[in-house]
Amino acid sequence: MIRARWLFALALGLWLGALGRDRFDAFIAATILPPVAVETSVEVLDRNGTLLRAYTVADGRWRLALPPDKVDPLYLRMLVAYEDKRFRDHPGVDVRSMARALAQAVWNGRVVSGGSTLTMQVARLLEEGTTGQVAGKFRQMRVALALERRLNKDQILQLYLHLAPFGGNLEGVRAASISYFGKEPARLTPAEAALLVAIPQSPETRRPDRAADRAEAARDRVLARMVGAGVIDAAEAEAALREPVPGLRKAFPALAPHLADRARAEQPVLTTHRLTIDATLQKALQELAVQAVEGRGEQLQVAILVADHASGEILASVGSAGYQADLRQGFVDMTRALRSPGSTLKPLVYALTFDEGLGHPETMIEDRPMAFGTYAPQNFDRLYRGTIRLREALQLSLNIPVVQLTEALGPARLISAMEKAGMRPAFPGDQPGLAIALGGVGVTLTDMVQLYAALARGGVARPLIWRLGAETIEGQRVVSAVAAWQVGDILAGLAPPPGAPSNRLAYKTGTSYGHRDAWAIGYDGRHVVGVWMGRADGTPVPGAFGADVAAPVLFQSFNRLKRRLDPQPAAPAATLLVSNAELPQPLKRFRSRMAAFVPAADAPAVAFPPDGTEVELLPAGLKVRVTGGTGPFTWLADGVPVLIAADSREAMLALPGTGFVTLSVIDAEGRSARTSVRVH
Repeated sequence: MIRARWLFALALGLWLGALGRDRFDAFIAATILPPVAVETSVEVLDRNGTLLRAYTVADGRWRLALPPDKVDPLYLRMLVAYEDKRFRDHPGVDVRSMARALAQAVWNGRVVSGGSTLTMQVARLLEEGTTGQVAGKFRQMRVALALERRLNKDQILQLYLHLAPFGGNLEGVRAASISYFGKEPARLTPAEAALLVAIPQSPETRRPDRAADRAEAARDRVLARMVGAGVIDAAEAEAALREPVPGLRKAFPALAPHLADRARAEQPVLTTHRLTIDATLQKALQELAVQAVEGRGEQLQVAILVADHASGEILASVGSAGYQADLRQGFVDMTRALRSPGSTLKPLVYALTFDEGLGHPETMIEDRPMAFGTYAPQNFDRLYRGTIRLREALQLSLNIPVVQLTEALGPARLISAMEKAGMRPAFPGDQPGLAIALGGVGVTLTDMVQLYAALARGGVARPLIWRLGAETIEGQRVVSAVAAWQVGDILAGLAPPPGAPSNRLAYKTGTSYGHRDAWAIGYDGRHVVGVWMGRADGTPVPGAFGADVAAPVLFQSFNRLKRRLDPQPAAPAATLLVSNAELPQPLKRFRSRMAAFVPAADAPAVAFPPDGTEVELLPAGLKVRVTGGTGPFTWLADGVPVLIAADSREAMLALPGTGFVTLSVIDAEGRSARTSVRVH
């Protein structure tokens, strides 16, 4: 009978236990969990995965994604050993730890140690609940048990890595590591790891930037526990104790901020943007930009763009000297602003000239005052060099020769070449004029870098890209390989700015009308760099010349890019490498396509008597005068010589009689002019 009752009691107990277990399981299964998809900061990374810029989440907190395999294993060992040593074994609630904490509290009359597991802490963080309320603690236990049934341990650990509070608006281990140590948490010292373990227990009272002494004391307690747990040895702990606690928060990376904003705006759904930017180079050039405008007034601005012209990838993009609302208007991305290119378009004009067979680097051209209809340009220095080689005209950046070339080509030809290079030129009115060659067109720094990249690539354009993995396509041919090489050879012969190293950098400077824009763009065998300086609002910068302010920044940019330049390519096989004397006759001196129909500017002309007039025959003869041409001069009347080899430009011609007569004059070079008059 006793045995039967005992068996019945046992069976009843098991049934009640099973019933309770099933109801408990149903209770846990019915738990409504808070959202476990945690919002993390949008990140912009460089070509190597380095953080360029991050954005706060919707509530203004820094919360950066961090999978467990991207954090130092030492930190994870410390975290588990200090907070939840049976994390990998319990179902979300550690009964042994809870019992121990309860017994210590009863024995001491106060809370000595917590019994919360990491999973329970995650539950509290997800619901932003309290820790001291009994109801709150039971809720955490229920949510923790439910979480363990729906997530694995690594997923729960990752939630902690994202949500752990570190004071202020810092959430998550990665945000704390970057802000307090200025580095990613992949490599942490024992002192740093211990500090990151200690802060979340009381994030506001242990903030290193506000309570360094409390933070240090909490860190030291963690280190002592870690020695006891065998996570680190005594020597490591002793060294860690001597490491100072950071007293200030560091700024989050803000590299290529303009380009980062652009990436986010164009694809707002992405949480991670990978750019072609090189973070190390970008940082160096942003620092250079600050130095470039320092001491030059409060409004001078600078932009720098670096690209690999072989691949088309942009390696650095500095939109301003400081991403801030100041008098320089630092929030404006000056790599994309429309500006006047000054003389930096001249290399394209010369390349097209060589391509069209209108000239050669050794071709002679006149640099003297000229008028092109109503347009009468002047050289920047208001000086004129006379007869000069095209090579020298480009190196000296003379205006008169390039306008002659543009007139021969036609402005539309220049615009077409710019568009083939991927540029989007903007010009006033419906038709571009000759002034386009001197900067009378709106372009961006990105446009100009893309143009020079085409010249560097042998005349073939390739669109610049800034998203890593973006499709790169071969663009159109802008000029021939020979013409591109000839221009590069000319530009590589320019002397560098004072103090810059002598090298074969092919570069060109430019200054727009009114000193509003100063440019310097150059390339070697691999890279192209463009520099613009001016004011973002377009007002003049008195005394600012491209050669003086932008060229030094260009050479310093190359110094930060590489130790030595990549060599320029060899001349294509079809290149004509001869002196002016060895050129074919049509290439010895520049003549436009209309030269056969339009007299040369220095050709002889009959100044008197004018064509179609009536003149009086004096006793001494008929008075005549010639302008232009080269003496001595020979005069003819109706094809019959009447005066031979006259040195003077004025003469009296002895005519056989009156009536209609055609007068001709021939100079020493065989050039002629004529006029028809009626003689009384």
